[in-house]
Amino acid sequence: MQQDLFMTDDEKRRYKVKKVFTKIGIYIFLIIIALFIVIPFYWMVATALRSTNELGKTSISFFPEVWHWENFPGAFKFAADRNASFLRFYLNTIIVGAATTILSMISVTFAAFSFARLNFKGRDALFAIFIATMMIPGEIFVISNFSTISAWGLNNTYTAMVLPFIVDVFYIFFLRQTFKQIPDELYFAAKVDGTSDFKYLFKVMIPMAKATLTTIFILSMMGTWNAYIWPNLVATSPDMYLVSNGLLTIYRDIDGTGTILNYQMAAATMVTVPLLIVFLLLKKYIMRGVSRSGIKG
Repeated sequence: MQQDLFMTDDEKRRYKVKKVFTKIGIYIFLIIIALFIVIPFYWMVATALRSTNELGKTSISFFPEVWHWENFPGAFKFAADRNASFLRFYLNTIIVGAATTILSMISVTFAAFSFARLNFKGRDALFAIFIATMMIPGEIFVISNFSTISAWGLNNTYTAMVLPFIVDVFYIFFLRQTFKQIPDELYFAAKVDGTSDFKYLFKVMIPMAKATLTTIFILSMMGTWNAYIWPNLVATSPDMYLVSNGLLTIYRDIDGTGTILNYQMAAATMVTVPLLIVFLLLKKYIMRGVSRSGIKG
């Protein structure tokens, strides 16, 4: 480093010691944060592998006394005994997630393109209103959405779980930031060549924003996979439960006062692992999309 040329030997030594301790402090902090994330996940898996008798004890060891791997197929059987299918929960979640994500990406793409490239009266004011709605907690819209869905007779349908979420203001803002990075000169040159707005969008902007669109796709699927409040309101029968609702509703005692915790945690593990694998495989796209969208306002 150039600053080493202007340091005495004592200053260099103090600088190196400070640098070492700074790195140690950073690594210790990161390890602590990692433990806060990993330990709950480990405890979920460990609980899934414990017996019911062990869970009933007043003190529980960090590791299961006996590893009950049969709890994982047992979770499926327990759901079947309650006239419910855990595979059906998976299928419902995939259907709702795919429909929500595809329709959301279509609406988000066109809206972001309109706010980023098209000039129309009131564009900036309308976009400001859109951004202002992000300040309102989503729970406030639950009552009005539920009243609307009920009035239309859509309760306990896939449409009810998809319709309120095909437009997402954050994703519109997110994609607009990426679209704004594409030089205006490219758009004007395309217009001079007679390229339509739709052709420019599909031939130029979407390919250049592929990383951001991939990020939106992943985050939308993850949001649907983890959704609980809205599906719990509109899904009234086990055949329409998503994985989150099934986990809480199905795995209870016969009298409904307690929870079969080991089966519930086994099912939760089977729900979490696929999502974790997808995230680990595609995390580079999320990082790339976030970094690209944050360069220009």
